[in-house]
Amino acid sequence: EFRFDLEGQEPMTHEGGRRWLDDQFTALDCEPLRASGKVLLADKVLTVALAAGTALFNDPVWSRDFARAASAALAKPVVRVDVPAMAVSF
Repeated sequence: EFRFDLEGQEPMTHEGGRRWLDDQFTALDCEPLRASGKVLLADKVLTVALAAGTALFNDPVWSRDFARAASAALAKPVVRVDVPAMAVSF
């Protein structure tokens, strides 16, 4: 389990968060969760977290940027990503 406190961190813009997640989704060869191929922002956060695994989450720069991007893209100050349950909550 990882927890990231963004207090004092420069926030990303909504578009910046979306773009960062898009880039990671592509770089990590993520696949859409839905059969329709549609990728919702919460799905993108979840699939990037799943593909990143503990190796990337142990990287302080990557994990901070993931947390900033998820918060910005979803426009929520607190985002909980539960990979084993395949759930994102606010």
